[in-house]
Amino acid sequence: MRVLVTGAAGFLGSHLTDRLLKEGHEVVGLDNLITGNIRNIEHLSGNPKFQFIKHDVTEYIFLSGALDALLHFASPASPIDYLELPIQTLKVGALGTHKALGLALGKGARFLIASSSEVYGDPLTHPQQETYWGNVNPIGPRGVYDEAKRFGEAITMAYHRSHGLDTKIVRIFNTYGPRMRARDGRVVPAFITQALSGKPLTVFGDGTQTRSFCFVSDLIDGVYRLLLSDLNEPCNLGNPTEMTILQFAEVVRRLTGSKSEITFEPLPTDDPRVRQPDITLARTELGWEPAVSFEEGLRETIRYFQEVGY
Repeated sequence: MRVLVTGAAGFLGSHLTDRLLKEGHEVVGLDNLITGNIRNIEHLSGNPKFQFIKHDVTEYIFLSGALDALLHFASPASPIDYLELPIQTLKVGALGTHKALGLALGKGARFLIASSSEVYGDPLTHPQQETYWGNVNPIGPRGVYDEAKRFGEAITMAYHRSHGLDTKIVRIFNTYGPRMRARDGRVVPAFITQALSGKPLTVFGDGTQTRSFCFVSDLIDGVYRLLLSDLNEPCNLGNPTEMTILQFAEVVRRLTGSKSEITFEPLPTDDPRVRQPDITLARTELGWEPAVSFEEGLRETIRYFQEVGY
């Protein structure tokens, strides 16, 4: 296939690009590099099956030639990013998704959008199934990201129903691995870099809030399976193994051999208290579930930050 990946220089987009190339496909990567990093794809320089275009997906996208699939992964994706770039976050979820859908429709390409577990907000059901409508504060500081993803899902389904476009929606839960940015505000790179540098590990709230961490190679495998599937409704992808933030901090200290203390800061506004995917749909329809153990993936992520610096 010839595939377009928006956000190709980002954490997930670059790993997705690698997987698509490994499967023998031709990839066009699109990124405006606001939060993406060209370093994530520099190893692809000279690859005849990869083309990079620096472009803002919220502007009209011109692409010559045929296109078989479009995977829309462009978006600020960390708390620091979308709190510093609230309007850009909303624009890429709305205008960017509209432009990407228009290109897919014009080319007759299947379309996959990277949505998020954030569409569930601070959930009142646990674990979260795809049928849950969510508990989101639309005017809170996190609302710019939550509602951007919710709108992206809505317009994607509108194109599916109105135009018959073959669409896929992946709801991505917490994912970690190499190529995360050290200071993007997410807990995995924050704890790892703090531990490696001997600084206190900053826990927000009392640390009893939970997260479920999925290694990036597992997540990308699920995305690829979803792309090739017949599913059109949203599908959760994530690791259902749940832990508290305090438990996570202890694992990071142990694996890094750090003596860092744990300090506590006030919980950010609308920070979810729990997060755990129900992956029954992915198991039954995609034959997918995570294969990389948490400690195995975390050790690889720690090695990455040791190698590239922090």
